[in-house]
Amino acid sequence: MTQSNSAKKPESSFTSFLVKLALFVLVLRSFVFAPFSIPSESMLPRLLIGDYLIVAKWPYGFTHYSIPFSPPLWSGRLFGRDPERGDVVVFKAPPNQRQDYIKRVIGLPGDLIEVRNGQVILNGTPIPRKRISDFIEPLTDNSACKKSDTIQFREKASDGSERCRYPQYQETLPNGKTYAVLDLGTTPADDTQVYSVPADHVFLMGDNRDRSADSRFPAVEGAGIGIVPTENIIGRAWFSVFSTDGSAEWLEPWTWFSAARWKRIGEGF
Repeated sequence: MTQSNSAKKPESSFTSFLVKLALFVLVLRSFVFAPFSIPSESMLPRLLIGDYLIVAKWPYGFTHYSIPFSPPLWSGRLFGRDPERGDVVVFKAPPNQRQDYIKRVIGLPGDLIEVRNGQVILNGTPIPRKRISDFIEPLTDNSACKKSDTIQFREKASDGSERCRYPQYQETLPNGKTYAVLDLGTTPADDTQVYSVPADHVFLMGDNRDRSADSRFPAVEGAGIGIVPTENIIGRAWFSVFSTDGSAEWLEPWTWFSAARWKRIGEGF
C-alpha cells in the first residue's frame, strides 16, 4: 500500500501544479492583461493589419466581459472609471457582445458629437484638424489597399516597389491628445446627426474614418456599434508585442523573421 501511495504522489503533485497554473493564467488574463490582434484597417494609420497588442485590463475597472468567455457573474463595473478622450480601447461590440473591437474614445457621457464635412464637432466646437504628410505603407499581404475597393490608393515608388498612400490628418482633442486619422474621400458618414452620449456610455470612432463601422452607425451586426456602454470595455491598448506583414508561412520558420515589422514592436499608446 505504501508503494502504491508513493507512486501516486508525483501524479497528484503535477495535477495540482496544472490547476494552480491555470488559475494563475486566468487571473492574469481576466484582471491584468490580454492579447489582441488587428484584423482590419479601421484603425489605420496607428494600427496595421497584422499588429499584435497587449491590452491593459485594470485602467477602467472590471466587468464580467473582463473574464474569458464573459460569464454573467455580475453586472456593472467593479472599481470603474471612465476612459479619457483619445484612449484606444478594446471592447465587446454591440449588438451581440460576442466580438472584440478596437476603437478610439471621442465622446464621454454628456457630450454632444456630430461629424460635419468630415470634421468631428465636440460639444459645438470643431476638433482642430490639420492636413499632414500622406501616410505611406509598403504593399504587403496585410495591406488594406490590396482590396479592390481601395486599390486607387496604390502607387509605384521610385524603386519600382508598390505601396499604399493615404491622405492623412492630425486631430487634437481638448485634453491635448493628438493622433493621426485617414480621410479617403467623401462618404455619407462625413455628415451625421448630433449624437448625445448617455450616462455610462462612450462614443467611439476608428482612425480610418471612411473604413470604420463605429458609433456613427446604429448597432447592427457587421454594420455599426452605436454608442457603446462602458460596461463593454475590456481594457486599454498598452503596447505592441509583434507585427507581421502577412508573408510568413507556418511551415517555413525563417519567414517568421522576414515577415516581422520589427520597428512596430514595443510601440506604446
